[in-house]
Amino acid sequence: MKGYLRSDGRKGIRNLVAVAYLVECAHHVARQIVAPQGDVAHLIGFPGCFPNPYAQKMMERLCTHPNVGGVVLVSLGCESFDRHALSQVIAATGRPVETLVIQRDGGTRATIQAGRAAVARIAAQIAEAPTVPMEISDLVVGTVCGGSDGTSGITGNPAVGRAFDLLVEAGATCIFEETGELIGCEGIMAGRAVTPELGQAIRASVDKAAAYYATLGYGSFAAGNAEGGLTTIEEKSLGAYAKSGQSRISGLIKPGDIPPKGGLYLMDVVPDGEVRFGFPNISDNAEIVEMMASGAHLTLFVTGRGSVVGSALAPVIKIAANPHMYDRLREDMDVNAGRIISEGATVDEVGREIVDLVAGVAAGARTKSEDLGHTEFILTYKSFEPIGPACLPV
Repeated sequence: MKGYLRSDGRKGIRNLVAVAYLVECAHHVARQIVAPQGDVAHLIGFPGCFPNPYAQKMMERLCTHPNVGGVVLVSLGCESFDRHALSQVIAATGRPVETLVIQRDGGTRATIQAGRAAVARIAAQIAEAPTVPMEISDLVVGTVCGGSDGTSGITGNPAVGRAFDLLVEAGATCIFEETGELIGCEGIMAGRAVTPELGQAIRASVDKAAAYYATLGYGSFAAGNAEGGLTTIEEKSLGAYAKSGQSRISGLIKPGDIPPKGGLYLMDVVPDGEVRFGFPNISDNAEIVEMMASGAHLTLFVTGRGSVVGSALAPVIKIAANPHMYDRLREDMDVNAGRIISEGATVDEVGREIVDLVAGVAAGARTKSEDLGHTEFILTYKSFEPIGPACLPV
């Protein structure tokens, strides 16, 4: 397969123009800029007006993601987001970047017209980007599960775990997360850590998640989970844990941290400090965005009840855990892991099918969500402290 070589040595599997709004007041204009050219340009953005270091870091990471070839920034003009700093970070990577300011550039219609022209200029420029050979070892792959049911933990999640084992063995970087849905599994994960100190950090991250949810007064357990047959957070945790496979855990990262080498990494998605921004991730797409900010080229999304979302910037591979749901939503699903129940397929067989699909998507094949035009994106407020030295042991 071939990849688009970026100045930091990473390789992209897509070559997109990111159109990024820097406050909700610029969202409509940015959406209209993207509307007629969605295959080339993807919409991302931060809705808040007052500044947030997490959001600034996330936008910097996303606008310099290996799948992004160039960027159009859309500012209202009076928001607190530091558009100048973001533009400088993007330009320093050699990517073309243009900034539009609605209050300066003539309002809605004029800015939409200018934005569409900017996308066309950048798209023409990055179309000449060179491609280089790309291996599985160059890939960063994330995983989430959403709309889980009683089948998720026995079909789709274990199959992704097997795929992760194969990918890690081939030198890829794999990221799993949902520390709030791994409560009760911290001891097992600590035992898989490459150092005792990392094991302690993993335990602490799950303890933090448990305390965070206890303060909120509810856990990461939706009504749809119960309707689908899950009964307790412990049961859901064991299913979520199955996505991690059996490889040693190489490190613990926070959103926007780039894993330094191949291996298996746990992402701590629960904010640090006091509870101040509500539910840690208000939708599955928030988790996908955080893994993209850490370099994920694509995401493996396991669902039992059925979730049809995709993502801006990075393809999403949808894995159906429930065979009946797959039959209803097969237009949205890439893999039928429910075959483990209905047809006697093995976890190993489905895991290898997922790895083959990862390689195909990395080589340019489109996922179901890409074909359907799904480019969901959400970024909210959070607060994180830097990871400690035990989190990425040498």
